[in-house]
Amino acid sequence: MLKQLFDFYINASIHVASSVLALTWVSFIRLEIPCDFSVLLFNFFATITGYNFVKYFGLAKFHHRSLTNWLKAVQLFSFICFFALVYFAFKLEAVTWCYILVLATITFLYAIPFLPRNIFVDSKQNLREIGGLKIYIIALVWSVATVLLPVVENGVLFSADVFIMMLQRFVFVLVLMLPFEIRDLSYDSLKLSTLPQRIGVYKTKAIGVCLLGVFFFLEFFKDTMNYNALFILAVVVFITMLFIVFSKENQRKYYSSFWVEGLPILWLALLLLYGTA
Repeated sequence: MLKQLFDFYINASIHVASSVLALTWVSFIRLEIPCDFSVLLFNFFATITGYNFVKYFGLAKFHHRSLTNWLKAVQLFSFICFFALVYFAFKLEAVTWCYILVLATITFLYAIPFLPRNIFVDSKQNLREIGGLKIYIIALVWSVATVLLPVVENGVLFSADVFIMMLQRFVFVLVLMLPFEIRDLSYDSLKLSTLPQRIGVYKTKAIGVCLLGVFFFLEFFKDTMNYNALFILAVVVFITMLFIVFSKENQRKYYSSFWVEGLPILWLALLLLYGTA
């Protein structure tokens, strides 16, 4: 029973939504913005709805008459989360809606076939199937949702520190995606042209470590510096680097889907316990 609940927690995108919520909360702390729970909960429920839509759209479309019980449960849960995201969306400012609509459009195009079939080796025709584009789309959406939405919603001036934080977040999410790409190397279509497919696993890991260095040293370009937060950032970088170095094709079941994806939650926990902005 506990394993089924845990698998539902992973497969229903609750864990990844918790990570998005954690990164949004990190932004509030680091930018010294009072925590806005409407933004936090909107991002949480929007992530569950968006991720499940992307992951299970094809299954629901072609197997709607013979859906397994777990997929039916995920669908029902996602439906409830959709109403929750609508509820919290109406608590947000009108200007924030503009950014939300852009993110919603990207998510829709990420899952729905709309491009000419002759571009692809197989019949899939959405943004996620365009060679080399997948991780950049995900990183862009995460950086906008977890940094820009809190800033816009709370009327914070778009400063150099905000821009640097968005760039850091983009790089950090790119790095978090690499163990997933290494894990899926044997299953991804060659048309996806992922980093491990193009340059191999070893060089992918090397790029991940270099990107972590960029992520960390961008912190020194900010106008405000907090040494507790800097030390915590160093700890997060070190732990993330270990996960990158030890990632492989034949990973344990929860290596990427739980441990790697949970690193933002660890970052938030350390900030709440030991660091302030």
